[in-house]
Amino acid sequence: MVEKESGKPEPSAEEEEEEDAMSMEETGPPKGGRLGQLFSAPILWLRMLSDEMHWSFVLGVVFVYGINQGLGGALAKVGTEYYMKDVQKVQPSEAQIYSGITSIPWIIKPIWGLLTDVVPISGYRRRPYFILAGSLGVLSMLLLSHYKVHLVLALALLTAGSTGVAIADVTIDACVAQNSIAHPSLAADMQSLCALSSSVGALVGFFISGILVHLIGPMGVYGFLVIPYLLVLSVGITLNEPHVGNFDYQQINRNFLDAGKAMLTTLKCPSVWRPCIYMYSSLALSLNIFEGMFYWYTDAKGGPNFSQETVGYLFSIGSIGALLGALLYQHSLKDHPFRDLLLWTQLFYGVLGMLDLILVVRINTKFGIPDQYFAVIDECVSQMIGRLKWMPLLVLSSKLCPPGIEGTFFALLMSIDNMGLLSSSWGGGLLLHILGVTRTRFTNLWLAILVRNLLRVSPLCLLFLVPRADPSSSILPDGMLSASEETGDGKLEAEENIELVSLVSRVDRS
Repeated sequence: MVEKESGKPEPSAEEEEEEDAMSMEETGPPKGGRLGQLFSAPILWLRMLSDEMHWSFVLGVVFVYGINQGLGGALAKVGTEYYMKDVQKVQPSEAQIYSGITSIPWIIKPIWGLLTDVVPISGYRRRPYFILAGSLGVLSMLLLSHYKVHLVLALALLTAGSTGVAIADVTIDACVAQNSIAHPSLAADMQSLCALSSSVGALVGFFISGILVHLIGPMGVYGFLVIPYLLVLSVGITLNEPHVGNFDYQQINRNFLDAGKAMLTTLKCPSVWRPCIYMYSSLALSLNIFEGMFYWYTDAKGGPNFSQETVGYLFSIGSIGALLGALLYQHSLKDHPFRDLLLWTQLFYGVLGMLDLILVVRINTKFGIPDQYFAVIDECVSQMIGRLKWMPLLVLSSKLCPPGIEGTFFALLMSIDNMGLLSSSWGGGLLLHILGVTRTRFTNLWLAILVRNLLRVSPLCLLFLVPRADPSSSILPDGMLSASEETGDGKLEAEENIELVSLVSRVDRS
């Protein structure tokens, strides 16, 4: 080793690296480094995910969650509101019923999940279903945008478009599940990508929805929605998926039968069916009368006469409130016992619903608060509390899923929740009809809001059905857990369908 004049040996490569690192810690990053990292970090993150799991998967998540569900779902929501009101000219109670009909494809999500898992087409499990979903959406949106069809046909086309979104959602969930198993260290990154894509897409979609409705009308919005479905179609063409050869289609009936038996056995357990009753009741009794509120929002005589841009702006603020609710739950409330958290969130959900009552009877104007500003506060707070109410239900649902069939059973629980949302929508439509709330008459809208708010707190009477356990505790009996772990090959086929739910798009449906 060559020595310097001082007699000290030259530092080794490791020592030089340590000295450089210490020097960086003392002096900090170079000027502009943090700003550069702010813009480069997301790009490097996406590149890392693409390198590990193939770029077609990352692009598929962005296209399905971010553009099709997030942006497209927001545009479809606002566009359909104006389509029913201005093009089909239906009553608010009827529009409430019709919105429930178009959500039926989400209730039968376990069927789509099982199909993508156990019924490959032309040797592929995922790609054909993306192509089917995209084709359904493109065809339905093209017809809605070019022709003023009869109401029955319009409902069929809207339901077909909703089916396309539901199939794409289930299929990309299955892809995420498979990659989570293959790359367990990246499971959290994949969930972050899904949630971020959906949230950003919904925010952008709601922000531009009112502007698009104003410029090109609701039928023009349907024409614009062809683009998200085309992107879903492109996912089916480009997705990197191995080919399944020599598949025995005679196993399909056995796999369906095994999964059905396992789910029925689990539902018979009191630790499962009791919370399910509460979850359904808490959603079904929170009557959805949004159509009545929307018609009042846009009425020139009895309401504040909000413009299309204002309505889109309100929805975008609501999506921010929902995101804040999710963040609040994640950082402060996620470790609280289920029963305690559901007690307070359900109570606040009913009490804060009175903000709608204040707005409709115009008490806010007596205090000098304009309708637009008060509606922004109302929408933001309502969506935030709604998200806080929904999050523990999702976590509770995940705790009720036995090993071996957790994916399919979680999809079943989500279907029960969606059935609750459907009952809420149809119940709200019936309430608006009984009270005589129409396109131009809103005399009893305040009474509909009052009845809704009282029913919102009524599920507290069933709160005893929810276990006192916290999210870190096990709810299922030990015997069921051990028995489920010994499931056969047929049940293990259903395990692939691990339903990773998009929290922004489904909560906002209510």
